[in-house]
Amino acid sequence: MTILATCVAIAAAYLLGSVSFAVVMSRLFGLADPRTYGSRNPGATNVLRSGSKAAAALTLVGDAAKGAVAVWLVRAIGPQLGISEPGVALAALAAFVGHLYPVYFGFEGGKGVATFLGALLAFDPLTGLAACATWLVVAAVWRYSSLASLTSAAVAPFAFGWRTGLLGIAIVIAAMSALLIVRHRPNIANLRAGRERRIGEKAKPG
Repeated sequence: MTILATCVAIAAAYLLGSVSFAVVMSRLFGLADPRTYGSRNPGATNVLRSGSKAAAALTLVGDAAKGAVAVWLVRAIGPQLGISEPGVALAALAAFVGHLYPVYFGFEGGKGVATFLGALLAFDPLTGLAACATWLVVAAVWRYSSLASLTSAAVAPFAFGWRTGLLGIAIVIAAMSALLIVRHRPNIANLRAGRERRIGEKAKPG
């Protein structure tokens, strides 16, 4: 029962994570599909390039919330079904993977920063706060969302492992971090070449 319940929880978390709020909010606000302009990434930063701060804010909240809700729900029902904390961590990973490869959108998703941070905040608030603080500091100083995201991803598993000593769960967080970094490969190339757009900078026409 425990294995079955954990598998069901992981599948449900993946389906929840597959909801792309960037696409949903863009449609609600009558904006272009975020996969067709700018970085072509369905995320809050790219939606901001459309000029709609409201759509970008709601995208950020929605993408973070789905990661947090996945963790909260599995943790809430876990004791009754025998789902352990590693199972909750795997559900967080599943929600994150759902954002990266959403079943509802042809497996073409975003880079997962908001979902990553939302899941971390729900799973371990101190680690989540450390990652968020890292993002804010780097973004404020250099104004590159991608650089802030990469730094936060690198910090998170070490912060969790150092604070808790739970190596198995730290490895799950490290897997999320690694996926996030891989999804940012084009940004890494742009940063090295000096072509990366700064936060709030609109895409050039055409």
